[in-house]
Amino acid sequence: MKKIYTGIGSRETPPFHLTAAKNLAMQLAQSGFLLRSGHAHGADMAFENGAIAANGAKQIYIPWFGFNNAPANHPDYIRHMPSEETAKLAAKYHPGWKNLTDGAKMLMMRNVYQVLGTDLNSPTSFVICYTPNGKSGGGTGQAIRIAKDYHIPVFDIALPEHQVAVIEFINNTPWE
Repeated sequence: MKKIYTGIGSRETPPFHLTAAKNLAMQLAQSGFLLRSGHAHGADMAFENGAIAANGAKQIYIPWFGFNNAPANHPDYIRHMPSEETAKLAAKYHPGWKNLTDGAKMLMMRNVYQVLGTDLNSPTSFVICYTPNGKSGGGTGQAIRIAKDYHIPVFDIALPEHQVAVIEFINNTPWE
C-alpha cells in the first residue's frame, strides 16, 4: 500500500487534538508518508505544520489563490482546477450540493482531490481526521463520504478507539 494519507478536520479542533494531529503528522513524515490536506484552520493546519516540522512530503489543496494566505507559487500548494468530473464527484457526495454557494462548491471539490489525488485516480491509503464528538460534518464529512465509498479506512481521532486503531493500522499494514 502506498504511503499516502489524508489529514483533515474541523476548524474547531481542541488544542489537545491539534497537538496530537501535529505529532502524528511529524511521525508519519519521518516514516516517509505523503500528507494530503487542505490548508484550513484547525486540524488541516495541525497536520500540515507537523509535516513541515519534519520536512515531510505534502500535497496541500487550496480552493483558490490566497486561501488562508497559502504560499503562492509553491509546488506543495496545489490550486485545484475544477473540472466537470470533479464537480460531478463533489455533487454525488454532498447531499445539499444545489444549495451551496460557488465558494462552498470549490471547498467541496477540494475535498475530492484530498482523497482521490490530483488525477482523481490515486486514492489516499487512509484518512485521519478530527470531527466534533466523532460526528462528521462540513468539508470533513464530504471527504469521509468519499473515502467510505472507495473503501478507504477513516480514523476520527475524536474517538478514543480510533486513536488506537489508527496506530494499529499504520503498524500492521505492509507499506511500499
